[in-house]
Amino acid sequence: MACSFRRAIACQLSRVLNLPPENLITSISAVPISQKEEVADFQLSVDSLLEEDNDHSRPDIQVQAKRLAEKLRCDTVVSEISTGQRTVNFKINRELLTKTVLQQVIEDGSKYGLKSELFSGLPRKKIVVEFSSPNVAKKFHVGHLRSTIIGNFIANLKEALGHQVIRINYLGDWGMQFGLLGTGFQLFGYEEKLQSNPLQHLFEVYVQVNKEAADDKSVAKSAQEFFQRLELGDVQALSLWQKFRDLSIEEYVRVYKRLGVYFDEYSGESFYREKSQEVLKLLESKGLLLKTIKGTAVVDLSGNGDSSSICTVMRSDGTSLYATRDLAAAIDRMDKYNFDTMIYVTDKGQKKHFQQVFQMLKIMGYDWAERCQHVPFGVVQGMKTRRGDVTFLEDVLNEIQLRMLQNMASIKTTKELKNPQETAERVGLAALIIQDFKGLLLSDYKFSWDRVFQSRGDTGVFLQYTHARLHSLEETFGCGYLNDFNTACLQEPQSVSILQHLLRFDEVLYKSSQDLQPRHIVSYLLTLSHLAAVAHRTLQIKDSPPEVAGARLHLFKAVRSVLANGMKLLGITPVCRM
Repeated sequence: MACSFRRAIACQLSRVLNLPPENLITSISAVPISQKEEVADFQLSVDSLLEEDNDHSRPDIQVQAKRLAEKLRCDTVVSEISTGQRTVNFKINRELLTKTVLQQVIEDGSKYGLKSELFSGLPRKKIVVEFSSPNVAKKFHVGHLRSTIIGNFIANLKEALGHQVIRINYLGDWGMQFGLLGTGFQLFGYEEKLQSNPLQHLFEVYVQVNKEAADDKSVAKSAQEFFQRLELGDVQALSLWQKFRDLSIEEYVRVYKRLGVYFDEYSGESFYREKSQEVLKLLESKGLLLKTIKGTAVVDLSGNGDSSSICTVMRSDGTSLYATRDLAAAIDRMDKYNFDTMIYVTDKGQKKHFQQVFQMLKIMGYDWAERCQHVPFGVVQGMKTRRGDVTFLEDVLNEIQLRMLQNMASIKTTKELKNPQETAERVGLAALIIQDFKGLLLSDYKFSWDRVFQSRGDTGVFLQYTHARLHSLEETFGCGYLNDFNTACLQEPQSVSILQHLLRFDEVLYKSSQDLQPRHIVSYLLTLSHLAAVAHRTLQIKDSPPEVAGARLHLFKAVRSVLANGMKLLGITPVCRM
């Protein structure tokens, strides 16, 4: 893999520069295909070796790059050394490059790129990721889709890097809406409808009771009373609430299964309604709780009465708020898991909320507040089905499946599939995820069905199509050729470009692990697929000599393996036929 070449270059540099090889590893990078000079596989950034506080002008650095290059020698690994703009470039022995990369991809399998030296010093951590978090007794809203797929990606990546990951779904399962829902169900609910289609029925009940409460004050009063009964632990009220919660989670698990997502723990705001009272007592004991004229309790995070830094933590009736329950949840999770990092994946509208929660934890004396991190994301605009505006995720999944089936039926190359619905859904989800992950997570983006389902260009459909096509090659020719291969048969420019790109996989994973942005992996996989498409057209297997066919098949198998690894990290299940 790249790291063995990186280390060989670093060892030679360390003798010339009198620096430990470990200090040089991160300054040596594989050259991206788009910037490819004919000569270079790796480049050393001369800037990164120089002290930051010195003012180095461009000519000086160029001179130093040339001087350094002159002191280096070619060996069994490096076949050519040259200089670029502020870089020293290294070309790897072509046969060694081919043999090492292909062997490494096949030997490492799903771990290719993760066994790199870039990750060798990484301490194994316990990481809590909170994501998705829909509201109980409501159908899964598309607004929670981004949190779900982003959180799943982060958890997948951290797990792949060897960390212990706890995936938490923190449900919105408490609050005044359950007073309305409890009253509504007593007035308009049907047990058989609840059992057959729970979330649809609860949604209808909720809409109806809201209308009634707006017109009839006695209904609104009943709702308040029902919620008070819940708060006081009334057995009948809690039993109905528990039924709504259990049926909701059952439905969510079904939707998550379609998305290929799972959780280690389903918790919720209800769990912290009592613990949040302990948080209020702790804030009071530390002299941080201030009572307002309205009877609410606040914490002044500025210390000087700045209204923008005041966080309300208790209502006038003594009940807790979202912020209080989040404080209680964070403290409870630290007690339970003793985590090294806790990541919250929510929309950017909650940025201030989490800043305040982390700050409050700190002033309460919890130093581990610094281990808490908010990963914010932007809003998806214009997600509509043919029937109009979309509210529910399941409508989107059904629409994806339907449109993808129609697209597949219209393509002449589509194979006979055992389960076309499942394939259509997996291809459609890939399309959805790639469109979402192409840009910065913080950016809003406009959803487009047309763009999602393009089979060419930078789309999830193209990735799935490439994977299926490469799998078909292995099925057709694999038995006879996949034993040994001759590296001398893979010296065409198309082969070398693929091998050079495969070299970069560990760097791309490293980049994504640093900033938690999936776009680096997306961009890498799309480039890999385009390179594979060009190679597939020009490097024939059929009618080629067995030695050549075998070598090419090894190359395509390596591409498919890395493509599958990257897709799985993103939360995409690769398809073998389409």
